[in-house]
Amino acid sequence: MRDVAALAGVSLKTVSRVVNGEPGVSPALAERVTGAAEQLDYRPNLTASNLRRSDRRTGTVGLLVDDVANPFFADIHRGVEEVARERGVAVMAASLDRRDDLEAEIVRTFASRRVDGLLLVPTARDQSYLATELRSGWPVVCVDRVPAGVDVDAVLADNHEASMTAVTHLIRGGHRRIGVLCDETTLMTARERLRGYDDAMAEAGLPVHPSWIRADVPSLERSDEAVQKMMTGPDAPTAIFAAQNYVTMGACRALHRLGLQREVALVGFDDFAMADVLDPGVTVIAQDARRMGRMSAQALFHRMDGHEGPNTTDIVPSRLVIRGSGEIPPVR
Repeated sequence: MRDVAALAGVSLKTVSRVVNGEPGVSPALAERVTGAAEQLDYRPNLTASNLRRSDRRTGTVGLLVDDVANPFFADIHRGVEEVARERGVAVMAASLDRRDDLEAEIVRTFASRRVDGLLLVPTARDQSYLATELRSGWPVVCVDRVPAGVDVDAVLADNHEASMTAVTHLIRGGHRRIGVLCDETTLMTARERLRGYDDAMAEAGLPVHPSWIRADVPSLERSDEAVQKMMTGPDAPTAIFAAQNYVTMGACRALHRLGLQREVALVGFDDFAMADVLDPGVTVIAQDARRMGRMSAQALFHRMDGHEGPNTTDIVPSRLVIRGSGEIPPVR
């Protein structure tokens, strides 16, 4: 800053005012300072600046998700970024890899780095470790799943209702033997989607064979294996509800390998790239992950701005996207 001041022929205080966007500097003087800064390739020291700020803000928020490579969480990240960018705030994101110990560890790391707030997709079975940070006034908002052990704002999808919609769609297509594949049942989302399947089958008065339920299938590969086993049994289903995006991809792979892609109906939960160009196109329940990201970021900034009202849970509706796989009639 001293070098910029010397080159621009102004005081150090004037440079500080221009860099921090403070009033009281004429446009001509500000242009001189900006030109000198560009010429010297000057970058403000944000850490030092934050230490001087009365509100102690760092201009950063944290985002913790299962896996930043998963398209669903990437869309949440994008929604968060859109809102944060409007406020000049940077987003620091990390993957939790569904490790209970890693979730608490990374949360502590973000807190120690003084991020101004946290957006969390809970993976661990218990989030009571957040109690100390919450008492200190650190704002936390959960996305996609509700936390256990603490009460904070949350933004969720309509997992139960959307799953009932998916299974009911298959039932209305004439199917009576419907299988289900779901993610790890330690996750709230998987439990709610499995509950939606159970309720839709019960509402239609349809029995559920144990071999039709494949829970705790967390990956594309495991889903592939589960479908192959499911379809070789004597009571193989005529339709499948795959309750997660990677699970749906694994089911597609297995059905194509078995040559059953036009005989067994399939509805997935979460849209994914190229789902519309497969043969047949994959019918899915599409979540609005980007909107979930935006709403959760807005809720977090609302808390950061001083809102002290009761915690709320907002539900973002999903929609059924019909492409062909979910409309195959029961031919088996």
